[in-house]
Amino acid sequence: MQKSMLRLLSVADVVSLVNVIFGFLAIIMIYLDETRLGFSFILLALLADGLDGIVARKLSKSKLGDYFEAMGDITSMGVASALFVYSIYYSSISWCPFYHSYLFIVLIVFLASGVIRLASFHVMKDKKFFVGIPIPASTIIIVVLAYLGISFWIILPVILVVSLAMVSNVRFPKLGYRIHVVAVLLIFLTLIIDKIYYSIAPILLLLAIFVYAFFGPVYLWRRR
Repeated sequence: MQKSMLRLLSVADVVSLVNVIFGFLAIIMIYLDETRLGFSFILLALLADGLDGIVARKLSKSKLGDYFEAMGDITSMGVASALFVYSIYYSSISWCPFYHSYLFIVLIVFLASGVIRLASFHVMKDKKFFVGIPIPASTIIIVVLAYLGISFWIILPVILVVSLAMVSNVRFPKLGYRIHVVAVLLIFLTLIIDKIYYSIAPILLLLAIFVYAFFGPVYLWRRR
């Protein structure tokens, strides 16, 4: 007899569902022009994404786990992140249809790359490394830069580079427990402190991701 859909869910799937909910709330806040709340919900979705993997390893992984995780990530880190960046720059470039088109095209490339990355992840996954930069790292880079008000002409090439990195064959290391704890603390600091003290918390979070993005592949290459 066929099982009920709800009985297929595990605890980790519920956490992934929280990721989806945070992504949806981020989209709503962005639509309401609540930039700070939209940013916060994207960061909370990142925390939920990290937590579902821990729960799955500690307890049990369901048959739906791979699908749930990908669907949650594309909502919160794909759609919500692209909308967030779009909302940040829209008012300053709306007067020029060419600038508007550039941003629109670049964000479509980011979203398409994220979908390809997530769809391919479980086919190409390896226990020791990621193929292509993970979408959580990509999300932090573009969302934090946009939140800090980086120039429009800088964010465009950054988004393109990040998008290409997601679908590249470059290997990025899987982080250990201690590094994960540091990342979680930096996200919490960003949520709590926000832009006070010269935006030190989001800047530290961004620097940590840049270190991972630039030196992670070098670290793997040297180990080989």
